Amino acid sequence: MRKVLVIVLLALAAALPLSAQKSSSMKKLESQRAQLEKEIAVLNRQLKDNSSAKEKELTKLSLVKSKIQAREKLIAASDQALRILDDSIRTCRADIGKLQARHDTLSAYYSRLVRSTYKNRDSRMWYMYVLSSQSIGQGFRRFGYLRSLASEMGAQATRIRETSAALEVEKERLESLRATEADVRRQVVSERSKLRSEEDESSRLVEKLSKDRKKYESQLREKNRQKEALNKKIADLIRQQQSKGGGKGSGSKGGKKTSTVIDTKLSNEFASNKGRLPWPVEGAIVERFGKHRHPVYQNVELPQNNGVTLAVKRGTQARAVFNGTVSQIVVLPGYNQCVLVNHGAYYTLYSKLATVAVKPGDKVKTGQIVGTVDTIGGEDLFHFELWNGTTPQNPENWLRD
Repeated sequence: MRKVLVIVLLALAAALPLSAQKSSSMKKLESQRAQLEKEIAVLNRQLKDNSSAKEKELTKLSLVKSKIQAREKLIAASDQALRILDDSIRTCRADIGKLQARHDTLSAYYSRLVRSTYKNRDSRMWYMYVLSSQSIGQGFRRFGYLRSLASEMGAQATRIRETSAALEVEKERLESLRATEADVRRQVVSERSKLRSEEDESSRLVEKLSKDRKKYESQLREKNRQKEALNKKIADLIRQQQSKGGGKGSGSKGGKKTSTVIDTKLSNEFASNKGRLPWPVEGAIVERFGKHRHPVYQNVELPQNNGVTLAVKRGTQARAVFNGTVSQIVVLPGYNQCVLVNHGAYYTLYSKLATVAVKPGDKVKTGQIVGTVDTIGGEDLFHFELWNGTTPQNPENWLRD
């Protein structure tokens, strides 16, 4: 019996790390799904706000495509959760089988003990069994045997109760896993239905934009001019900052000594946090870093996007991603107020702001509010950039997942 107990305990102990790993994976997936659902809610809000704007089809298409991407990720996360749940259910069923087998074995052994005790239930027989011993030693051994028999019956009954309780816990866990799995499957069916609807909406918008190409090309040219102006302005501002002292030392102007030595310590701290910086706002990415082709006119290449653009809730506050100093505040068409923050050799840009909570020369801390996102043409979009000197970086590589 002890051997059976040891084997069962070892099997359960071996399953614990795997169970903990599955639990950790499920928590991570739940967190990811919750974040994606929040992004989809923001995009839905944006689409609702833009629903009456006849000339915003291009923006709507961008929002719908971003929503489709988020929905696909949500479905993928749900499918992964289902695989973990299916695996957990199989493991749980196997554990129940082991516990049931142990319960049956213990019960059978206990039944034999009870039958044996019942047959010899007359206490006089127990006394005679001890008193008929041929020696004192044999008498003590017989007495010890009878006492251990009674003790074993009590212990066996306890083991049966414990196994029964463990069995009930596992059965309840199995039912909980089944209920969770059914709920996730219903969600997946619902999400796939929404995805099909969104893909149809995207196709309709693409068809409309294709028909009215001339109308939307003028809007596109204006947006491209704004983006190119932003790219040039930010690069010029950073070059000006660096040229004041070349990042190497200090100089004097009008008798006043100035210093633009790059803060190496701050630069190193900023660089060491790559991949762990907080996002400046909470929202859904609708335009990613780099060069892209137009979503409808595939032969048209859009200007380099030096950052990321996010759809956000109206009135969202933008926060500094790291300690630094406000270098400049500029106003540009299509981007409204823009705040440039210096972090040693690195710079971050916060644009499309309605109000600004800082001024040039201010020291800012990680998480400090730099401004409030503006509503421009009915759109609540925030644009963020990150530069290493005069080289733009992909913010998604620097900001935490």
